[in-house]
Amino acid sequence: MPTITPKPGQPVRGSKTGKPIMALFDLMGRSWALGIVWQLADGPLTFRGLQAACEGVSPTVLNRRLKELRESDLVERGDDGYALTGWGRELLGLLKPLGKWSGQWAKR
Repeated sequence: MPTITPKPGQPVRGSKTGKPIMALFDLMGRSWALGIVWQLADGPLTFRGLQAACEGVSPTVLNRRLKELRESDLVERGDDGYALTGWGRELLGLLKPLGKWSGQWAKR
């Protein structure tokens, strides 16, 4: 079954009209999507490096998520492997405070 990359303006999980925030939540809610973005925070990783950083995600799922993230202009593939695009780095900047908050939450 082919997967369709969530796009604003097209129906996505949680929104028949494809509101941009719902398209983002649909994309980031897919298995390993957030993990891939998070693991690329420190720079490019090869496919195998990314797979290891993502705790052994299956190659099939990793390929699928990378395809979707590339189609969404959040990740790009270069000579050094996969890296965040400008949009991906901007998204990561918005996610980092959640990472800090979650660490404080975990201590409670």
